[in-house]
Amino acid sequence: MRTFLLPSAAMLIAACTTAGTPDSGTGAQISLPTLQRVTQQLSADEFQGRAPGTEGETRTVELLAREFERAGLQPGNDGSWFQDVPLVEITAQGSPSLRVTGTGGDMNFAYRTDMVGASYRVQPRVELSDSEIVFVGYGINAPERGWNDYEGLDVRGKTVIILVNDPDWDSPTLEGPFNGRAMTYYGRWTYKYEEAARQGAAAAFIVHDTAPAAYGWNVVENSWTGPQLYMQSADGGADQTAVNGWLTNEAARRLLSAGGQDLDALARAARQSGFRAVPLGLRASMTVDQTIRTAQSRNVVGILPGTARPQEYVLYTAHWDHLGICREEGEDRICNGAVDNATGTAALVALAEAHARAGRPDRSIVFIAVTAEESGLLGSAYYAANPIYPLERTVGGINIDSLTMHGDARDFYAVGAGKSELDAYLERAVAAENLALTPEPSPQAGYYYRSDHFSMAKLGVPMVYAKLGPDLVNGGRAAGDAWQAEYRASRYHAPGDEYDPGWDWSGAMKEMRIFYRLGRDLAEGGEWPNWYEGDEFRAIRDRSQAGM
Repeated sequence: MRTFLLPSAAMLIAACTTAGTPDSGTGAQISLPTLQRVTQQLSADEFQGRAPGTEGETRTVELLAREFERAGLQPGNDGSWFQDVPLVEITAQGSPSLRVTGTGGDMNFAYRTDMVGASYRVQPRVELSDSEIVFVGYGINAPERGWNDYEGLDVRGKTVIILVNDPDWDSPTLEGPFNGRAMTYYGRWTYKYEEAARQGAAAAFIVHDTAPAAYGWNVVENSWTGPQLYMQSADGGADQTAVNGWLTNEAARRLLSAGGQDLDALARAARQSGFRAVPLGLRASMTVDQTIRTAQSRNVVGILPGTARPQEYVLYTAHWDHLGICREEGEDRICNGAVDNATGTAALVALAEAHARAGRPDRSIVFIAVTAEESGLLGSAYYAANPIYPLERTVGGINIDSLTMHGDARDFYAVGAGKSELDAYLERAVAAENLALTPEPSPQAGYYYRSDHFSMAKLGVPMVYAKLGPDLVNGGRAAGDAWQAEYRASRYHAPGDEYDPGWDWSGAMKEMRIFYRLGRDLAEGGEWPNWYEGDEFRAIRDRSQAGM
């Protein structure tokens, strides 16, 4: 494993004359040229979309090690810049189709256009054979909310069809059995597959719908085809369903119609407490031949040691990975991931540079560029399960998943606000930039459960995930919403997410100053922020700190 040792890096940084932005009272000189340079490098075609386990990964992690050293950090893992993350890569061969049989004859659902499917099982062939199909509504088992879509149902060996999101996703308010329009973890696709496996299902297919999913079919297609990465497990995924997948909305309608059911009517019924699953009188078959490769991916870890309390830690996290070569054909086959998340990874470098230039704080600051976020938060989950720095000694942190590239705005918001005492830190940092702290604009998208902060949060570490809002200085909310809609429709998880020399970085630099201030306040302070009373993560934080 290669490391990069440049003893004079800190002195070089001190002498550096790169341009920065006004410090706005933070004491920081954040380098816009560093942000731009590293973002452009990471999203160049030669990095091949930064897929874990590829040459693109090698180039990415070596670049980040050099940049962390140049910024003035020290290797963060016992003299190494890297933390190995053991993964397994499973690639479906060809275009496996889903065959559905019933009294009306056979139906075939084509790979990519009608459905996508993958297996978590580490075996060369996975077969779903003549499996009874059952519609299970939202596929939720939440006893604390008095809700169980599997009530009285034995789905062992069966194929379940599941709606995306949770039952009150289109509520205009945040009130309801599942927090209204704010998605809960029960609405995430990860939970639905986990619960289907716990119930013993042989296969699980989620019905795609753009509004409740918060992304189009193109995102599903690009993310679920090609090599799929999973954490290595002792049983090789034997406790998982044989096949997990998605159906397009139109394909789901055809399937349900063949079973004598209407999707819209079933969706309405599934919103009501007490809904009971509906057998469709259909059977599913699918054979998936797979190539299997074990892989070692890497998190990149650097540290700025503290002075007064070096064994207390503040985290910055961002994921370096993207989707790699994500198209089988076409002129542009690389998903470069410039916004998502070359910008956030470059932000780690620029923040490290700014903190090092400002001098070592009381507490240590740890910078972690994590792998395999796009495959299910795997790199951050591995770090959380195998922390280099004890989680009970980790004060809190900031996760950066895409800087906001739509220019300057008047507002700022936290994803999952109202959960921890870090809210007060954020309020101060936002006020210093003369921004309004506003409610999360898309709580129904469930972003709180879709990035790397969640891996730390669910093990008790308070984490901030926050962004500049859509109320643009030039064009207002309409312009901000239009930018976001265009990005989601045309560039997110697609080859169009490329570096643009014409980007307006003014809003992103405001985000950077806020992220800097948050980290600095935590690193210079003596407080131990906690989750609010009643929050789902409060108990685990209390237990972890009881022995301190």
